[in-house]
Amino acid sequence: MNVKHIILNVFCFLILSNSAFAQLNILNARTPEEIGLKTEDQLAYDHDEPLPYGFVDDRDVLWSKTTWEIIDLDERINFPLYFPVDTNNIGVERRSLYDVLIKNIKNKNIEEVYADSYFTEKRTLNDIEASLVYSDTTDLGIEQFNAGEAIDPQYIRKFTLDAADIEEWRIRGYWYLDKRSGELNYRLLGIAPVANEARSKAFPDDASDTKVELFWVWYPSAREALHKAKAFNRENTSRPISFDHILNSRRFNSVIYREDNDLGDRAIDEYIADNALMQLLESERIKESIRNIEIDMWNY
Repeated sequence: MNVKHIILNVFCFLILSNSAFAQLNILNARTPEEIGLKTEDQLAYDHDEPLPYGFVDDRDVLWSKTTWEIIDLDERINFPLYFPVDTNNIGVERRSLYDVLIKNIKNKNIEEVYADSYFTEKRTLNDIEASLVYSDTTDLGIEQFNAGEAIDPQYIRKFTLDAADIEEWRIRGYWYLDKRSGELNYRLLGIAPVANEARSKAFPDDASDTKVELFWVWYPSAREALHKAKAFNRENTSRPISFDHILNSRRFNSVIYREDNDLGDRAIDEYIADNALMQLLESERIKESIRNIEIDMWNY
C-alpha cells in the first residue's frame, strides 16, 4: 500500500469518526437514555472548542464600519435560529437560540448581558426578568389581599416569554479591512432577542405591535456556550451546526437598519419614514457599499 492510499484511509477514518460523534452516540447507545451522552473515551478525545479570533492591531485596520441588522425569524433560511419552539417531544440536545441563551444566562455561563447595543449598562437576570416574566393577580386573589389574607398561589398567574414569542434577532457587527491579509472581515459584537414583553401575553387585546430588545449579549463572551449548542442541519442530520458557526459564518439573511454615522448613528427609519420600500433600498445600498470596499481596494 503506497503513501497515497494510507493518507486516504486515514482521512476516511477521521470523517467516519467525526460523523459518529456528531450523531450524539445514537449508534452506540444501549438504552434510549444513553443517546446524546458521550463515553469517557469520546470525552477525552473531544477537544472541540470555538475557533479563536485572531489578534488584530488597530494599526492594521485600514477601514471599518459598524452595522446593526435585523434577522427576521419568519424567513425560512433563519429557521435554525428559531426552532424548535415545542420541546415536549424532542431531545434535550435540540433547543432554539433563545432557549440556549436564557439557560446559560441563568447558569451564569453568560454574564456579559447589557441593556443596549452600546454595552454601557450591564444587566443581571433579575433586571431583565421584568420583560421576560409577568405576574398577574386574579380578582379572587385581590379580594384575599384586601381582606388581609395571604394570596393563594392558584390566584396568581404567571406569563413567561418562550422561544415561540421571539420574532426577530438584532445583531451589531464590525466590518473592517485588514491590511495584513488584504481582506474584508466581519466581527460579530452583540446579539439581542426581540419580542413583545411578557405583559402582552396577559392582555393580548391591549398589546401593541411595538417590539422591544429584551437584552443585549456581548457576543465574544457567549461563543463557548453557543458552540456547544447545536442547531439542526437540514442538509445532513448527522452533522449538526453550532450556533456560533451559523452566526460567525453569516448563514442567515438579514437587513441593515442602522449604521454608524455623524448623526448619532441614526437609524434608517428615522430619515426615511413611512416608506418600507425605500428603507429596504437604503439598506441594500449600505450593504453594497460595504461589499465594494474590498473590490475598490484592489482596483488601481
